[in-house]
Amino acid sequence: MSYTHLTISERSKIETYFELGYSIRQIAEFLKRSPSTISRELRRHLNCSPEE
Repeated sequence: MSYTHLTISERSKIETYFELGYSIRQIAEFLKRSPSTISRELRRHLNCSPEE
């Protein structure tokens, strides 16, 4: 199974989009990533409890 890590730029975009009120699914679509990837990133690194 192959995967790639999120880049610093992607992490910054996730944080910005989330703060602007975009949903996890919208952010995932913008970044062409899985919604679960976005959700995990928010849980692990932003100490947020996203509702999705």
